[in-house]
Amino acid sequence: MENLSSWLIYLLVANVIGFYLMFKDKQKARQHTYRIPERTFWLLAILGGSIGIYTGMQTFRHKTKHRSFKVGIPVLIVVNAISFLGLIFFL
Repeated sequence: MENLSSWLIYLLVANVIGFYLMFKDKQKARQHTYRIPERTFWLLAILGGSIGIYTGMQTFRHKTKHRSFKVGIPVLIVVNAISFLGLIFFL
């Protein structure tokens, strides 16, 4: 059970970071300053932050016109959910 709580904390932190990075990138886009690379969002989404990134996309209306984000992030949400359920089942 201790491992489960550690994984939940990890996922919570990853998703909060993803949401925050979407917020910051949207601010930077409005100010025309240096942006956060898209590969950073993809890496974080692969590592479990896909729900936070998707929520940030919808909340801040950011990267919603990018087909790769519109399709890819929801796919990663499913992949992350299956992976997490697999971890729970095997631990």
